[in-house]
Amino acid sequence: MKDIGQETTRVAALQHAAPYIRLFQGKTFVVKAGGGAVASDAARRALVAQVDLLFRLGIRVVLVHGGGSQSSELSRALGAEPRFVAGRRVTDAAALEVATMVLCGSVNTQLLAACRAVGLPAVGLSGVDAGLVHAVRRPPVLRDGERVDYGHVGDVAAVDPGVLETLLDAHLVPVVAPLSADDSGALLNVNADTVASHLAVALGAEKLILLTGAPGILERPNDPGSLVSYTDLPGLQRLRAAGCLERGMLPKAESVEAAIVGGVRRVHILSESLPDGLLAEVFTNEGVGTLVVESIQALSPAEQWVAEGAVA
Repeated sequence: MKDIGQETTRVAALQHAAPYIRLFQGKTFVVKAGGGAVASDAARRALVAQVDLLFRLGIRVVLVHGGGSQSSELSRALGAEPRFVAGRRVTDAAALEVATMVLCGSVNTQLLAACRAVGLPAVGLSGVDAGLVHAVRRPPVLRDGERVDYGHVGDVAAVDPGVLETLLDAHLVPVVAPLSADDSGALLNVNADTVASHLAVALGAEKLILLTGAPGILERPNDPGSLVSYTDLPGLQRLRAAGCLERGMLPKAESVEAAIVGGVRRVHILSESLPDGLLAEVFTNEGVGTLVVESIQALSPAEQWVAEGAVA
């Protein structure tokens, strides 16, 4: 016998999602998946299943992936300890070779295989392809009185989204590795959050969604119960000034700010390990992570009701 209560719940969920489906059809989402979201077959399948549903609902999806944890694992296996400064990886010649193998090789190909398994028409590429991402080598900087040379690390100088627009118009899903190059063809390792942010701006994306190892932005970094559900740019600045943004969340905050200033209306940060978290964040008012907007006034009345008292 059918469970009528369960069926009613499913129908109610569809009815609740219907306004969002109408709102987002034909819009572009840039989804950045961190290393944990692509670290295993099960994780990749869970991610791709959610992206596939967005695609079937008529949303144009660009999937940008990292692979930092896999790069670190391979570097250690080769006898080198990864180094980070202010949440950003230092990339020497050996680390660049590892990043190239991991990002443009194993991770990208494994994601494409997961897409094939569900019938999602995906195409793999990197920032090097068709001049998608133009990068410049990051100059040495002073950090706490120490001169830090990040090595073969790039900052984004410009993006040419033409190849992505061609793929999206052909009803394909681009799967982008963040490796890029400068004008001389020298390969550069670029932060995946940064690449996703710049691509979202260039494509006029409706949303930038960052799937990460954290549940979102935390008011107290070591307390998962202090999740900030909604905030805006002034709130983000206050969180930074209060020391709430640590390690990898600092470059993420920079990417969030750049995306919003560049015209992306909404940026979401949420856990990559939460089952169906991407769909819950997109299709419910409450969401499951942190939503950042330019101003709290940009939220809908329903969202403002949910967010009342939650903005830092």
